Amino acid sequence: MTESTTPPWRAMALMGATGTGKTALALDVAASCGSVIISCDSMQLYCGLDIGTAKASVEERQRIRHHLIDCADISEVWSAQRWADAALEIIKQENGQGRVPLIVGGTGMYLRALVEGFAKIPEEKEGVRDYFVSLQAEYGTPYLHDLLKQCDPILAERLHNTDSQRIMRGLCIYKSTNVPLSTWQAEQEAQKERIDCPVFVLNVPRPELRERLAKRIDAMMVAGWLDEVRWLKEQQVSELHPAMRAVGYRQLLMYLNDECSLQEALRDAITASRKYAKRQVTWFRNQTPNAVQGDAEALKQAMVEQLKA
Repeated sequence: MTESTTPPWRAMALMGATGTGKTALALDVAASCGSVIISCDSMQLYCGLDIGTAKASVEERQRIRHHLIDCADISEVWSAQRWADAALEIIKQENGQGRVPLIVGGTGMYLRALVEGFAKIPEEKEGVRDYFVSLQAEYGTPYLHDLLKQCDPILAERLHNTDSQRIMRGLCIYKSTNVPLSTWQAEQEAQKERIDCPVFVLNVPRPELRERLAKRIDAMMVAGWLDEVRWLKEQQVSELHPAMRAVGYRQLLMYLNDECSLQEALRDAITASRKYAKRQVTWFRNQTPNAVQGDAEALKQAMVEQLKA
């Protein structure tokens, strides 16, 4: 594959766990460099979910222009790829004006969709997966891996012979399209628009973060979060909607559905927030190995220097 000579689009990402203070740092950096902010948060997309998602305030958005906040009605469901497509268009517009936008949030899969892309692969044909599931039940996953070696040796080489989910996917795509999954992925890579997007990850010591998250939930309740969750319940969106399963919202919905007391809901919300933050920390540590990690003071200096370079 010949590498494109087209200069890459430019952006910068500030990521981190919930409650680490990304918004405050991003506002300072954006103000210093004349950048706009692109929200990288799967819940801040939706109108009406303001308090529980810790959206930037109206005043903060007046100070620095924000994108991909309040861009979807609660009846919609956005995918990572839809967000990435929208973010790319904003990056192009900003680069055209000589600016490098700042991507800010905690939804790592959205950033991955933007930087790495997802292969646009045809749907599996009906009945194909059932066929391979029956083979797996009779002969086991290593047998399926041997089958994958015959039709998609490139993909098979990447996978352990017990990686049932990805082996199954590779076999189903080949059976459905007569084209190896690795070929679809390579074509996507060749067509992908290049983005130069250094990543910075904001860290806060775990004991401090745990305390912050508890205090933030208290502050959200004072700000009227329960009314916001009550409004969400009234919208009667599907139980499968991301908002219905979001950290904090799900626990307060249980209270509104008389499944627990308010005290229990808040306790569980704090616990869920802490567990979610821990998962985010682990994700950014493992999935963004080249990111610059540090506290707010160190990252601010490094980010401003790079944006002004």
